Amino acid sequence: MAAKYDIIGIDYAQLRKPDPRIATRIEAALGEAQKILNVGAGAGSYEPVGRLLTAVEPSAKMISQRVPSSTRVVQGVAEDLPFEVNSFDAAMAVLTIHHWTDQAKGLSEMRRVTKGPLVILTYDPAFRDFWLLNYFPDLAALDEGQMPPIAAYADWLGDVEISNMPIPHDCTDGFLAAYWRRPEAYLDPRIRAAMSSFHAIGDVSRELSRLASDLADGTWGRANAELLELGERDCGYRLVTTG
Repeated sequence: MAAKYDIIGIDYAQLRKPDPRIATRIEAALGEAQKILNVGAGAGSYEPVGRLLTAVEPSAKMISQRVPSSTRVVQGVAEDLPFEVNSFDAAMAVLTIHHWTDQAKGLSEMRRVTKGPLVILTYDPAFRDFWLLNYFPDLAALDEGQMPPIAAYADWLGDVEISNMPIPHDCTDGFLAAYWRRPEAYLDPRIRAAMSSFHAIGDVSRELSRLASDLADGTWGRANAELLELGERDCGYRLVTTG
């Protein structure tokens, strides 16, 4: 994963700015915890202010884009966290678990070093109600191959609460479904470059041509007119929390 993000993470901090509405949900799930571990921390998105943060991230490129702060940054991986048992009050992992080589072990490590809640923002690979999959069907197969099924979190962590994370139509964080109401954005190679899914599926020139054509002649607009009336939408993202 480190090598992948050393390539696709070049402009990550500018394109993947944390959305304040998503941040509010994550911070609420962290509760009153003061010592927080952020696993797969990237450039530091969604780290709450006013807490004692430790960030673990494998990619040097991502670490280099962090805004200077008091956060302790460790280059490392989820599957082998270099901390003692119960070192943290809470731990978080935001849109990262699909990149881990051993997801069960990574979550076990988070549980080992954390005495309080775990907060994980992830994606339900069974979710299919997203028009982008009609243009890029390989994305659905990719999700099934790299995203753990939602039921697996209870298997790995015991009692968990799973809630929907609706995505605002003007989401500032450029992850895959952030532009569900702004389809033209997917034609921009700079925007796609900050999405690991597009990096994984490779050449999509034919699919992009079809989307561009459907946008130009109004086909997309006719098929998705109801989306233009929505302020937020369920796009398959889920917040998984433990006690």
